[in-house]
Amino acid sequence: MTTPVEQTPALARRGVLLILSSPSGAGKSTLTRALLDTDPDITLSISATTRAKRPSEADGVHYRFMKQREFDAMKAAGELLEWAEVHGNCYGTPREPVEQALAEGRDVLFDIDWQGTKQVCETMRADVATVFVLPPSAAELRSRLERRAEDSAEVITRRLRNAAVEIGHIDEYDYAVINDDFERCLNEIRAVLHAERIRRVRRPAITEFADGLVKELAGF
Repeated sequence: MTTPVEQTPALARRGVLLILSSPSGAGKSTLTRALLDTDPDITLSISATTRAKRPSEADGVHYRFMKQREFDAMKAAGELLEWAEVHGNCYGTPREPVEQALAEGRDVLFDIDWQGTKQVCETMRADVATVFVLPPSAAELRSRLERRAEDSAEVITRRLRNAAVEIGHIDEYDYAVINDDFERCLNEIRAVLHAERIRRVRRPAITEFADGLVKELAGF
């Protein structure tokens, strides 16, 4: 007798490494929090960074804040899955916790830029799904950065100029969404994650289950 699908090990899968990228101010951080708050099966990869902590941030929650020498030591030891220098500061992702999570079938959400995305894809492409979040307009992007009131005018100008560079890499991403309507944008990202979770290559046991069905059907 065929084992019901609900009970078969075919549903066991390898985790998805979901990358979200966007220019600063496009709303990616808010989308990330909403996805994490509503989906218990995905966790955030905590990046290491050498930049100063903002008043609204907590060490070990938003980033792992460290000195440049500590970051350099991790990089030299091969302990970073990816790293990049952005706005004069270094960012990177510790390798071990990500690889362990994926092997255990847990999904990991990355909030990194196009440079980090490229590095991760070079080493773990089969595990990765990438999404680029676009702002609805250049004017709205500037307005969001100004409303945040955490950066100087000089920094905001630099971020806007860098946004043009970042958006220029959109063709390197699997998916792209425009954050002009938050709920719609969030639901599109959820749809991407759902589709990636049920990809056949992430559920190796599904082939064994299918082979069993073929043998049974051949007997009819």
